[in-house]
Amino acid sequence: MSAVPSPLSGTMTWQRRAKDRAFSIAIVACAVLAMIPLALIIAYVVARGWSVLSANFFTKVPAGPLDPSSGGIAQAFIGTALIVGMASLIAIPLGVLTAVYLSEFGRGRFAEAVRYFAEVLLSTPSIIAGAFIWATVVVVMGTFSAFAGSLALAFLMWPIIARATEEILRLVPNDLREAALALGLPRWKVILQVVVLTAGAGILTAIMLAVARGLGETAPILLTALGNDYINWNPMKPTDAVPLRVYTDARTAVEALHAFAWGGAITLLVAVLLLSFGARYFSYRQRKRMT
Repeated sequence: MSAVPSPLSGTMTWQRRAKDRAFSIAIVACAVLAMIPLALIIAYVVARGWSVLSANFFTKVPAGPLDPSSGGIAQAFIGTALIVGMASLIAIPLGVLTAVYLSEFGRGRFAEAVRYFAEVLLSTPSIIAGAFIWATVVVVMGTFSAFAGSLALAFLMWPIIARATEEILRLVPNDLREAALALGLPRWKVILQVVVLTAGAGILTAIMLAVARGLGETAPILLTALGNDYINWNPMKPTDAVPLRVYTDARTAVEALHAFAWGGAITLLVAVLLLSFGARYFSYRQRKRMT
């Protein structure tokens, strides 16, 4: 009788190895192709804006039209910190509390409605949020302001925090909840001291991703904060921001200010990359804690 070829024969093994290697090479090639646009963007932005990065760029306000290169965009950095800071103070507690409700208590139609509303907001264009706040806050108050800008950003940030945090809280094993309840802890202490602390790294990841989105938004700030060439600490007055300054300097006819737009783009790019890397790091820590 003739021997039946074994599926583990040398020929089959060689074919499988060749297919595996070809598939691995294709995956790596796709990953490299996906990274090329990001690398080109980073290289181009850095090349165009590196020349303006100096102490004046971070500490001075825009100079006059006779010598614009001697100024900076300090008011934009302060305005961004003011607007994003206030937006975070609104969005973080609202997002985390929403996530706690949905993961620990949310049952029935109301919880589904809240979850659906958050998912719709996740895909809503940012300019719609800006237009909504402009119509309901700016028009009513009669002035553009950092406060209105923070409301627009909070409108975009809280659904990111809420949905991501809900999924993270659901990863916390029920055994931890049951063990804490068996020890006699009240439900709110179990949630606060066990569930939230266990998922702390993941919650921080969601917050950092939301802040990264808020940092880069331009349309909502344009419609609500308007901009300002001077340093402003009053949240009820028009305030500049780095994305808005990039937009303003990029469309001006003064050629010297175009480099300032690229310089602002560098700072935004670095900030977003740092937040993204930080989010990945805390996400990795969260996965290790859950395994």
